[in-house]
Amino acid sequence: MNVLEKMPDLALKEHYSILSCHYEKFREQKLTLDMSRGKPCVEQLDLSNGLITCLAEDDYRSFDGTDCRNYGGVDGLREAKELCASILEAESREVIVGGNSSLIMMHDLIVRALLCGLPDSEMPWSKLPQVKFLCPSPGYDRHFGICEHFGIAMISVPYLDDGPDMDQVEQLVAADPAIKGIWCVPKYSNPTGITYSDTVVKRLAAMPAKAPDFRIFWDNAYAVHHLTDTPDRLLNILAACKQAGHANRAFVFSSTSKVSFPGAGIAMLASSEANISWLKKQMLAQTIGPDKLNQLRHVRFFRDMAGIEAQMHRHAALIKPKFELVLELLESGLGGKGLASWSKPRGGYFISLNTLPGCAKNVVAKAATAGVALTAAGATFPYGKDPADKNIRIAPTFPPLPELKQAVQLLVLCIQMVSTEQELAKRGLAAN
Repeated sequence: MNVLEKMPDLALKEHYSILSCHYEKFREQKLTLDMSRGKPCVEQLDLSNGLITCLAEDDYRSFDGTDCRNYGGVDGLREAKELCASILEAESREVIVGGNSSLIMMHDLIVRALLCGLPDSEMPWSKLPQVKFLCPSPGYDRHFGICEHFGIAMISVPYLDDGPDMDQVEQLVAADPAIKGIWCVPKYSNPTGITYSDTVVKRLAAMPAKAPDFRIFWDNAYAVHHLTDTPDRLLNILAACKQAGHANRAFVFSSTSKVSFPGAGIAMLASSEANISWLKKQMLAQTIGPDKLNQLRHVRFFRDMAGIEAQMHRHAALIKPKFELVLELLESGLGGKGLASWSKPRGGYFISLNTLPGCAKNVVAKAATAGVALTAAGATFPYGKDPADKNIRIAPTFPPLPELKQAVQLLVLCIQMVSTEQELAKRGLAAN
């Protein structure tokens, strides 16, 4: 029983009246605050400004003498592949380094599967009656957007404390040849903050699949994005797949979007040597090579994995206080009331908040009316439909601390108001 259910009718109405007065004071401030996306703040971007000037006028040759100003190198510079291999925990021969967006690499891989099929495919996916993907939810809206754009049917799978519900995943994948893949954000998952357990990784790698070309789209976007000095450990999916006899099963993606610049980072992909060889041949019809100067800049600026880790410590110093502030305000405003629950992530970019069922859309709308933009309710589920209407993704990184404080205080107030409106409606009482 939550705190509102214990209130007598008159006390509940008085409580709502007080909340409404506070809300009107927020509206009078005419706020314009944006917490809708997980964007680095200006101070985080400044950490990488050295990338802009780290190449001298005559510094354009890679380790092997490649002139990075010219065409060539479809799979990326050798030293860039070595740096990215450290992030991906792969061999450099298993890595392709692309442009600035890992989402483009995911999108293009889906397109290639639809038009040409993947290694192990019996035919292009577009020639099949139906293609389906498993979507652990709440999850990343842009993954779901790719599927929806291409008409790929999405099947939502719930998260448990250590990753997706593997009993459901195994049952579905073993029975249905139309299920061709699963989206995974395995470390500090967007938005839940969960890191997959060793057991989940091993089961994903080893499970029987009805489709011979079933693939794991392993978006390890937050591989190095820790908020503590004791980071979560994630089992290597490529090694697990090899050990299970499914070497081609996983495609691993990442980027430096939240390490260097979101608009000018480098994206990377790792997979089996067979998958990489196939993909390189496919890419030759699309490009003569990526932006090798940008790859060279990243190598010069970060040098090695130790340089990446040092940069991520600097990022954490900037954003950890923001996460702490959000968690403090949620606890002080909602703790012990039974109106909401939330994650306490050890890394990544988001906090996942669950309201009472049926409240999330109204909370987000009420916050928007008072000047705070949140991620759309439902966005963390396939087709934008949260069946319980309760999940809200909080993105604390972009706003300055004073603005973040205002935004979360308003969010807390809106959760209290909408929850009270719901309780009043249950009792047949007017909200005003």
